[in-house]
Parts: sequence; structure tokens; C-alpha cells
Amino acid sequence: MKLFSGVLGSSALQNYPLDYCIPLYHTVSDGPLPHLKNLYRYKSVKAFEKDLDFLGRQFRFVDWEEFTRYSDTVKRPEKKIALLTFDDGFTEFLDVVVPILERKGIYAINFVNPAFVDQKDLMFRCKASLLAEELLATDPDLGKLKEIPGFQLSGRDQLIRYVLASGYKKRAELDAIADILGLYFSDYIKTHKPYLNLEDLHQLKARGFGIAAHSWDHPYYSELTPNEQIDSTVKSLEYMKLHGFLSDGFAFPFTDFGVKNEFFDRLFSDNKMTCSFGTAGLKKDSFSRNFQRIPMEHADAASTLKRELVYWQVKKAFNKNIIIRK
Repeated sequence: MKLFSGVLGSSALQNYPLDYCIPLYHTVSDGPLPHLKNLYRYKSVKAFEKDLDFLGRQFRFVDWEEFTRYSDTVKRPEKKIALLTFDDGFTEFLDVVVPILERKGIYAINFVNPAFVDQKDLMFRCKASLLAEELLATDPDLGKLKEIPGFQLSGRDQLIRYVLASGYKKRAELDAIADILGLYFSDYIKTHKPYLNLEDLHQLKARGFGIAAHSWDHPYYSELTPNEQIDSTVKSLEYMKLHGFLSDGFAFPFTDFGVKNEFFDRLFSDNKMTCSFGTAGLKKDSFSRNFQRIPMEHADAASTLKRELVYWQVKKAFNKNIIIRK
């Protein structure tokens, strides 16, 4: 892929195939965030601003209203547009990101999980990251884990791999492991306050930014039944409507892998939805109101988009540029 990127050169984005780009971030920070450290790379302030400057030269940033207006028409924009999105409602969005966006005049929408607003809980993957940090920093007595029925892992490295690979359905087990090892997530939440509070969300809305639904508590939708998928989605949409936030948009937690047409038919027919969002990168979707976003935290924006364009061109040869749902 590096070879293809070199061949494409600096003019690669002149051939960007869609009229829109939807960048995806989670947070921006110059400091350590233990609850995210073992999950993915997040951008520093300098790297984030560099991304914004690059994206601003390639696209015209728009707000939610303009994006949805574009998505309702077949008219092509004069310049390709970009909708900047964040997921999970981390507190750095207000403290770090928004001052940058206000200075640059850029809108963003943050898709949040109501279960974590007001520091009520911590997403299970963040708990796994904290557990990994604890295991790396200390030498706990792993023999105590025998208190968990059927639990047989004993080596520290094996346990770290296990907790980082744990799914949504095993989130209670992460709580049990933490309790036995003397790691209290509630203490971390109280001290670090990783999430935005409801008051923060209303402040963001008043300052012109978007707040929308991201499921109730960030499950893997591929692990849920169709009814569970709908329940988590609708519950989060109802929260948004109750508090006066955007209730016509939804972003899937993790990915929309395994979500079938039945979900979209029910969601859009019953909830006055405008659009939903996946994370599959530069792709189209057979459900036209579901837009795929481009995760931007693996590399700088220029490299990321060029790589996505390479993938697009390769997949185009095999007619694999559209996600087909059943």
C-alpha cells in the first residue's frame, strides 16, 4: 500500500470519489489518558490542528443542518464537504477541542452514550485499559482470581491480553476482576471525570455544537440480537430528545458490522431519522442513509485519506466499494 501511496503522490485527493468526508475522532490530549492508552492512539493538540488545516484545504466544513440538507438532495456541492465527528463524549472535547474549533470556525458533532453522562459509569473497553495499566504497573496476586467461577488465567501477560480482548457480554467479568485486584473504577471516575456531564452537553449545544446518540452504553452491535440493537439505539435517541439534543442522527459504537436491513427499516420508519453513521472508512452503503466515517487516529489526515483512496481504487476493481446488507 505504501507503493500505491507514493504513486498517487500529493494530488491523490483530486480523485477523492465522494462528495463528502466524515472524519472520526474520539479525543485530543497532550497528556496521558489511562482509560484510553491501551485502546487506540489519540491526537495531540498540534497533530489535531495539522489535520484540521489539511482537511480545510481539501473540503468545506459544514454543520449538521447543512450536511443533512446535502444528504437529502442529489445536487453536488460546489466544493466537497466535511462533517467533523467525535465519539464517546470525553471531557477533552469541551476543554481542549472546542476552543480550537471555535478559533478556526469549525463545527463538530459529538455522539455520546447516556449511560456514561455525569460520570455514572465507564465504558467496558476503558475499564479494560485501566486493568491493563494496573497489571503492567503492579505485581498483583493473580491467585485471587480463582474466586471467579471457571476463570483459569494465571499469567499476567495472558490476563492483559484477555481483558483487552473482552467483549461487551463479559463486561461484568471485568468488574469482578477489578474488584478482586483492588482496582475501583468508581474511584477513577470520581478523580479523573473522563466524561462530559449533562450541564457540559447543554453548554456545547448553546455554543453551536451538536450532541447526538451513540447507543446507550457502547456495545458491540454484532454481539446483540436485532431487538437488543433496536432497544439500545432507541433508548439513546429518546435521551437525546428528552434533553433537547439532536434526535435524528445516530452513530454506531465500534462498527455497524453485522447490522442488517431490518434494523435500518425499523429505525428509520419509527424514529424520524435523517441519517446514521458507521466507521468503515471510504465506502458507500447499500442503505443510502447510512454514511461511513473515516477513523483519523491511526495516522495524520493526509496519509489516512491517501491510504483510504488506495483501498477504494483496489476494491473498485472487485466491486467491493459498497457495503451490501441483507
